[in-house]
Amino acid sequence: MIGIKEIQTILPHRYPFLLIDKIVELTPGSMAKGIKNVTVNEPFFMGHFPNHPIMPGVLIIEAMAQVGGVLAFKSADVSNKLVYFMGIDNARFRRPVVPGDVLEITVTVTKTRGAIWAFKGEARVDGALAAEAELMATIVDK
Repeated sequence: MIGIKEIQTILPHRYPFLLIDKIVELTPGSMAKGIKNVTVNEPFFMGHFPNHPIMPGVLIIEAMAQVGGVLAFKSADVSNKLVYFMGIDNARFRRPVVPGDVLEITVTVTKTRGAIWAFKGEARVDGALAAEAELMATIVDK
């Protein structure tokens, strides 16, 4: 397991943009599974349907990208490097994510080519698919 302190050494993100709490499974070069505990205290709930809070889909995709960033970082020799999110394809949102949900994010490598990584991401709540997307990232110098 990779906890929040180690995630903060890997990703440059900080509150309120660090959207993953821990990595519970990681196979370098292949897949990673991360957890996001969705609480009513998230700052985006104040403005995103305040009387019916729903986690914005774009933030679910960003959480997938962050899990992918940790996977790429742990899979390659990337000391003094950053992982940049490059693209999204075929994003689909299947069910709302609300306060109290535990978002289980699985990212699987579909292709690598030099510094470019392609991933398939899925976000689930209680086993039900909430969102999915194909993502791309690149590794760059700091």
